[in-house]
Amino acid sequence: MGQQYSHLSSEERILIEKLHCEQHPGIRRTAERIGRDKSTVSRELRRGLWFASNENGSYRPYRPKRLKTGPWTSGPFYSALAAQRKADLRRRESRKPRRMDSGPLRAWVLDSLRRGWSPELIEGRLKAQCAGDPSMRISHECLYQWIYAKPQRALDLRQYLARGRKRRTRKKGRKAKGPRIPMRVPIADRPEAVGSRKGFGHFESDTVVGAAPSRRCVNTQVERRSRRLFARLVDDKSASATARAEYEIFKDMPPAARVDRTWDNGTEASLHMLVDEALGMLTYFADPYSSWQRGSNENRNGRIRRYLPKGTSFEDLTQDELDAIVGEINDTPMKLLGYKTPNEVWDEEMAKLQSKATNTKTGVALTN
Repeated sequence: MGQQYSHLSSEERILIEKLHCEQHPGIRRTAERIGRDKSTVSRELRRGLWFASNENGSYRPYRPKRLKTGPWTSGPFYSALAAQRKADLRRRESRKPRRMDSGPLRAWVLDSLRRGWSPELIEGRLKAQCAGDPSMRISHECLYQWIYAKPQRALDLRQYLARGRKRRTRKKGRKAKGPRIPMRVPIADRPEAVGSRKGFGHFESDTVVGAAPSRRCVNTQVERRSRRLFARLVDDKSASATARAEYEIFKDMPPAARVDRTWDNGTEASLHMLVDEALGMLTYFADPYSSWQRGSNENRNGRIRRYLPKGTSFEDLTQDELDAIVGEINDTPMKLLGYKTPNEVWDEEMAKLQSKATNTKTGVALTN
């Protein structure tokens, strides 16, 4: 650990004034008496020297050389009161103003948080919307620290974050109990191109469970490149109900837009082979207790939980209401997408597929 420093206190400055002005022991002896380094005392005396005329020009004598009495006539002297006042002034002037002390920035940030925007989204949107105003800047890390700081606890701003945790924690994994899914293909066998997110048509799958006694759940599918969310209500978490929901989500997509999907290790995916054979898709399974391997789906599920918090029953939820929630999520811009919305990126990728298919058909016709 490096050396630590502390500022001189007002009591130490009073002792310096008493020793230096009354006893004149010298800088080295003064430093020994107060338990400080001689350089500290030397700098303090140099910065704290004071003329009475420094405070007010009317105190300057008319002919100082002929007046031999009074502190101002014998040259500068050290005043503990004046030195403390100068030190307090230097400390106030040296502190940079806190970013969130700006009224317009604070109001903009609070309004965005209440709209459900994440700190990273706020940072990027400010750069784009207020490009010419340097005062309207805040990094997402600074914003997280400000939200969790003690002065903001009364506002309870963490309720507007995706998870709303009381503290910022680090995730830890656990050991697996063993495979329970037949024909399980591990994520290690998934092509590396899928992990880069450069390809289109690769999905992540999961189930959002409602509160008991209702058994209704929501099957969620997220396309990895566009982060577009698809969701469908299911009567329960059984494998057969999940397989039917997956088929309904993917059946109307072109084959190039539904290449494969990555599940966690829940038993609701145990009939994945039925969907694979019906649609020509592949299924991979993440490592146990490794939710970060399906981070896009976990993120979108967290967005759903803003509308349907844990403990909410899905018994009275309709598919139209769920579609409205999904639509609003897919119309929210994301930093990872260059502040485009998932719907916009999805439409761009679908247009590329359609253009590619059209060019292929035209090439075949010309050849014939």
